[in-house]
Amino acid sequence: MENQEFIAKCKEEVRKYAEEHLDKSDTMPQFEVFVVWCCKTLQNHKALLSTTLSDGMYYELTYNGDKAELYFDAYKKFENKCIKD
Repeated sequence: MENQEFIAKCKEEVRKYAEEHLDKSDTMPQFEVFVVWCCKTLQNHKALLSTTLSDGMYYELTYNGDKAELYFDAYKKFENKCIKD
């Protein structure tokens, strides 16, 4: 799988997941899916993505080139703080 194909697939999967998990009583908001970080090593890819929704979610997608499988993890950020030495 080429890098651009991988990124497009990741964005598609994150959009589907986010839309499926929105409150069904609300109207569908407009939002963007963006890549935070991405790398490719040999035949494998990994990317961290998020959306412009204010839900605190981020997503990790890993493509196993040997098995042609895409693994999807969804995370919720609970806190972000600075700890100084």
